[in-house]
Formats: sequence, structure tokens, C-alpha cells
Amino acid sequence: MVVTSTDVRNKLPEALNRVVYSGERVEITRHGKVIGVIISKADADLLDAMEDEHDVAEAKKVIARAKRKGEKPIPYSEARKAFAKGK
Repeated sequence: MVVTSTDVRNKLPEALNRVVYSGERVEITRHGKVIGVIISKADADLLDAMEDEHDVAEAKKVIARAKRKGEKPIPYSEARKAFAKGK
């Protein structure tokens, strides 16, 4: 289902029903361009899990690179203090 940003107010109940009961994704458009999407909670949870997996993989790469270079990790408490000071 595709609805315009103007029509979304009037069609929101139908759009939500399609998302919840049919598993559809509803695209919201403005001037012919998609500006948002209504997705199910299950799809949102899946996206969050995928993002978490990606973040963990990237963190592992950074840690491995630091170990190869002989760098020591900075404890979280020190990093937090440095960040708070703007360093």
C-alpha cells in the first residue's frame, strides 16, 4: 500500500490493519518520493537485530585491528570521562 502524506491521516486505520494483519509495508510519499514506511513490530525487531549484529561485527574488526597494532583498549570509564570533557 502506498499513501501520500496528505492522505495518511485519513487512511491510517486501514494502513495499520494492513501492516498488522497482512504483514504489508505501507509507504508514505510526498511529491512522488517515499518519505517514510510503516512496518510491523516484527520487522522493526528484525531490523534492530540486524543492526546490532552489524555493530558487533564492526566492533570486533576495530578490536582486532587495535590488537594487531599493539594498541591497548581504553577502559569504558576513561573513555566516558574523556568524552564528557570533549577530548
